[in-house]
Amino acid sequence: MSYEVEQKFRVDDLDAIRARLEQFGATRGETCDQSDSYFRHPVRDFAATDEAFRLRRSGASGVLTYKGPKLDATTKTRVEHEALLADGAANLATADVMLQALGFAPVAVVAKRRETWSFPGPGGPIEVALDEVVGVGAFVELELAVTEPDARSAESPLDAARTNLAAAATALGLDPGRSERRSYLELLLASGSRS
Repeated sequence: MSYEVEQKFRVDDLDAIRARLEQFGATRGETCDQSDSYFRHPVRDFAATDEAFRLRRSGASGVLTYKGPKLDATTKTRVEHEALLADGAANLATADVMLQALGFAPVAVVAKRRETWSFPGPGGPIEVALDEVVGVGAFVELELAVTEPDARSAESPLDAARTNLAAAATALGLDPGRSERRSYLELLLASGSRS
């Protein structure tokens, strides 16, 4: 099973974060526009169960993502399953139609510009995203993917990932104690906007 361990921070100045990333030898990746369409389950309240289901569009590419409930009180650690769609606008449109035909109702669309970086963390590269989210603001996301924890290990891979993210946040001038645990969808809905 795959887990996403994430910390997200609201920031005023993405350029300052870029400068720190460069200072620490991070590698810049791509910049792209993403559109995340979130869906409501036909019989289960995802807001009450702390789950999420979305269709992400990035250019002609698409991915369906399910995120389980958060597992701790400080990070956004959760089970995550993703299914890549074949490229093409027709495939994205068909996936949308299929979900709605099965009873999944659209909730909102989170639109953002995402710039990716790879940060050299102590336990391996940390995925960093500099996000400008329409109607919500600018954020830095730090993320590690972890496979199912091994009960025989002295330290849980989830705990190690949390420790590595906190160290990376501190190095980038972010306060690990002030991370934002709400999703972009929750922040968008709280702002009264649905893009």
